[in-house]
Amino acid sequence: MIKDNQRNFTRLHVLIDFTVIVVSYILSWYLKFVGPFSADAVRARSFQQYMFILVFVVPGYLLLYQAFALYEPMRMQGRRLVLSNIVKANTLGFLLIMFGFYYLNEGDFSRQMMFFFYIINICLTWGARMLIYYLMRDMRRRGLNQKQILLVGYSRAAEEYVDRILMNPQWGYVIRGILDDHVPAGTMYKSVKVIGRIANLTVILPANRLDEIAITLGLGEYDRLEEIVAMCEKSGVHTKFIPDYNKIIPTKPYTEDILGLPVINIRYVPLTNTFNALVKRSMDIVGSILAIIVSSPVMLLMCVLIRLTSPGPLIYKQERVGLHNRTFWMYKFRSMEVQPEAAEKKAWTVKNDPRVTGIGKFMRRTSIDELPQLFNILKGNMSLVGPRPERPFFVEKFQEEIPRYMVKHQVRPGLTGWAQVNGYRGDTSIRKRIECDLYYIENWSVGFDIKILLLTFFKGFINKNAY
Repeated sequence: MIKDNQRNFTRLHVLIDFTVIVVSYILSWYLKFVGPFSADAVRARSFQQYMFILVFVVPGYLLLYQAFALYEPMRMQGRRLVLSNIVKANTLGFLLIMFGFYYLNEGDFSRQMMFFFYIINICLTWGARMLIYYLMRDMRRRGLNQKQILLVGYSRAAEEYVDRILMNPQWGYVIRGILDDHVPAGTMYKSVKVIGRIANLTVILPANRLDEIAITLGLGEYDRLEEIVAMCEKSGVHTKFIPDYNKIIPTKPYTEDILGLPVINIRYVPLTNTFNALVKRSMDIVGSILAIIVSSPVMLLMCVLIRLTSPGPLIYKQERVGLHNRTFWMYKFRSMEVQPEAAEKKAWTVKNDPRVTGIGKFMRRTSIDELPQLFNILKGNMSLVGPRPERPFFVEKFQEEIPRYMVKHQVRPGLTGWAQVNGYRGDTSIRKRIECDLYYIENWSVGFDIKILLLTFFKGFINKNAY
């Protein structure tokens, strides 16, 4: 019954999208030729000719929505993901319309009206999706439109899955129970009961109207995986596998097909792709040159102030660990009194540290002491955006204490990063910093880099944790 409801709901979604596209298009025509933008409008084509284009626009957009997974159940999709897919589908649709006009040498249709359609359609489609989302969430909280699910195997994965289902009633999942051969029937985890052994599947599957089976076997029982999958698929019930090694495999694993053999990469790093690496390196070269030119007056002033207030070199260089665990010399404006090299290698700066000079406190607080690293970026030791590099002594220490710490060295270290704009700078949690670094490494994109750079300008320069 729920499967039938889902099909009917998808048809309703298509009908709503059909209506939204038509309304957005007509509203765009009205704004351009009748409403506030009509003063300078030239009607080279009639209303009927504009409406004829809908014959191609409506089915084209519906196909794009299908391609961008906008008709998948929203219960497990985040709202930001849905908005992102709506924007992607509409952007591609807009570009195809513009290409069609260019290819047909059609200059009489208003490009401005099509741009209005692009903006309005995104807004109305998003609004309709959110209205449906909140209505469905309310229905599921009241016990309607639910999916019945059975877990096969009691494990850490089963407990974590139950935790998430119970914390999110708006998803509409009802767990009917757990089957396991090693945990006695009647055992309860929160409100979910172990109801029998795995062999009971042969009786439960024909007799119950289950919507999903989730295989949550423990690692020691994976030899039964093929048998259980075959049993579930024979019944036609949708089956999914929740691995008991989710601490190892990321949430979005990168898979490869090696002549029919599936290979799961433990961690997907977009910057291992040659094209991505070239794009990022090009951004670093152009960005560092521009930044050096713009900041050169500030750097010159700092050189004068450092020379006048404290004896010693202007630039302080320190060994750091970078890409592929290779060390390099990172440059900074000297903000402390000159001290023995052995003393500074194994110690962080502390609050009210007497070694920090007067101008050094200002430079550290405003991050001006980091400006010479623009030359590290130009040389290729660093990037504009990435995990902050650490000294070899602390790398050796943290790699033993913090899981996955060394993954950060799969990319170039950065002048700024996702951890820094989220407030993890200076004397803050190393574990939180690494979580941010890993998120950045696995989700890198040009847009993400630009976002971090913009956030750095707005809130990343002032470092409250710098001593």
